[in-house]
Amino acid sequence: MNFVYLATLLISLAGLAMLDAKFKLAFAKNPKAAAVAIAIPYLIFIIWDAAGIAHGIFFKGQSSLLSGIMIAKDFPLEELFFLALLCYTTLIVSNWLGNRKP
Repeated sequence: MNFVYLATLLISLAGLAMLDAKFKLAFAKNPKAAAVAIAIPYLIFIIWDAAGIAHGIFFKGQSSLLSGIMIAKDFPLEELFFLALLCYTTLIVSNWLGNRKP
C-alpha cells in the first residue's frame, strides 16, 4: 500500500487550516457556520459520487499512489479527503474574495 496521495491531501488540508487560522477566513471566524458550509456540499458530493459509481460513470482508476483502502466499490478512502479539500478550499477562497477591499 502506498499512502502518497492520502498524505498529500492531509498536508494540503493542514495548510488550508493554517491559512484559515492566520487570516480568520472560515473556522477561525465562525466555526459553526464554516462546519455547515462544508458539510452540506460534502454530503452532496458523496451522494453524487455514489450515484455516479452506481451508474457506472465513476470508477476507481489504477494508481500506485492510492492506499488501496476502499470505503465502497470504486470509492477509495482518498476520495473522502479530496472532497473535504475541495469544499474547504472553496469556502476559504470565497471568504477571502468576499473580504477583499476593492
